Amino acid sequence: MTVHEARIGRYYEDFVVGDVYQHPLGRTITEADNTWFSLLTMNTNQNHFNAHFAERAPYGRIIANSGFTVAVVLGLSVIDVSQTAIMNLGWEEIKLSHPVFVGDTVYAESVVLGKRESASRPYAGIVTCRTRGLNQDGDEIMSWRRTVMVYRRDAPHDKGYFPQARNGPLA
Repeated sequence: MTVHEARIGRYYEDFVVGDVYQHPLGRTITEADNTWFSLLTMNTNQNHFNAHFAERAPYGRIIANSGFTVAVVLGLSVIDVSQTAIMNLGWEEIKLSHPVFVGDTVYAESVVLGKRESASRPYAGIVTCRTRGLNQDGDEIMSWRRTVMVYRRDAPHDKGYFPQARNGPLA
């Protein structure tokens, strides 16, 4: 029997400039998600949670909180871009190009723009990607450039963390 250590994501060596990752999951935006995020973050703009108020706005309906939709697109990209990240180093050129509404399903894809070895951390590299979010119709809803520091394949930091069962191996 072979036991495979817990692992998801890519290491520094796996990234190739020009490669595109169509992230595997989509996420439908619900009214509850949008309302809770808006209230938790103290965003009092009623266009995010008051349907009567939002009817008078240019789109005529509740618009999803852009902080929430940015977080969703970012989260969708993690499995491919930053699952093995040590830290985010920056976001640049964030553009919100199309509104997102309750009921829209959001997808994401990223292209690798650049990579380099870390000068200060020999167990890591730095990867820069452009990520964009798409809705179910293929409209680009947002985009940005993000730089992350990710582990190299031989880094010990993200290995051996799975606990050993006290009552012995799974049989």
